[in-house]
Amino acid sequence: MNLRTGTRTFLVRERQRAGDFQAFLDHLHERYRGWPVALLLDEDPSHTAAGSRRAAERWGIELIWLPKRAPQLNPMDHLGGHGKDEVSANKQYEPIDGHVGRFLRYLEGLSSPEALKKAGVQSDDCWLKSVL
Repeated sequence: MNLRTGTRTFLVRERQRAGDFQAFLDHLHERYRGWPVALLLDEDPSHTAAGSRRAAERWGIELIWLPKRAPQLNPMDHLGGHGKDEVSANKQYEPIDGHVGRFLRYLEGLSSPEALKKAGVQSDDCWLKSVL
């Protein structure tokens, strides 16, 4: 999510392995060709893998690391939590693809201001306020 505009970019993958994250980096490069891109990330092994770091470097994507065990600092975790509450809480979908589709439609259907608000970026005490 662009923390200034609220624009969201998704790439559905079966897993969250290094190759999947690298495909996301490629997707970002194609979408934002010529624009500076920085990603705020936790230290998931798919993010920290040597191949992922090389792909980010190849595309000129800056990787900014969140402190360990601090999901409350990640705006996407907040946004995803709202999606889980709205779409997933106390519901079971068959097949899983239907669930994924509903979840993504919910997140994509939010206006940019709604997404920024649900992600906590517009909060007066957002820790990123000084850089946005």
